[in-house]
Amino acid sequence: MFIKNISLIGFMGCGKSTIGKILANDLKFIFLDLDNVIEYIIGLNIREIFEKYGEDYFRNLESDVIKNIYHNSNCVFACGGGVFKRYNNIKEIRQNSFMVYLSMTLEKAYERLKFVKDRPLLITEGDLKEKIAQMMDQRKEIYENNCDLKIEINDKSPDRIKEEIIDYLNKH
Repeated sequence: MFIKNISLIGFMGCGKSTIGKILANDLKFIFLDLDNVIEYIIGLNIREIFEKYGEDYFRNLESDVIKNIYHNSNCVFACGGGVFKRYNNIKEIRQNSFMVYLSMTLEKAYERLKFVKDRPLLITEGDLKEKIAQMMDQRKEIYENNCDLKIEINDKSPDRIKEEIIDYLNKH
């Protein structure tokens, strides 16, 4: 199977960046975290972009970066958790990469995110676990319907997850 690129998708905190780096290293691919690319271009972190310009501005930037960056080959991309809020992003990513959905339970997401302060969409006056559950529920079907491979990551090490991806690619 020829793989032009690999895109890691899933809810925030699922390990896209961590797994992406080790996967890219093993495959001799370039690793690109889409959020980091946006931060580099704008000179602000994601939280600051949301605070200063709002989510729509961020999503426009995200779409522009995707349009430009997915013409490359031999890359592993870590996609932001909300990248699929726009259909054109889904289309561009699907056309140009093998998509791996890193799935986790609500409990694992809450455990990983309960002390995080740099995720603008998690800033809430209400119950954080309820907010995470709501967001995961909104995104789950989109992730599942647009992936080529789904991996449950809950109690696995990043190396184990990387091996599952590579094993799958070698068999197909």
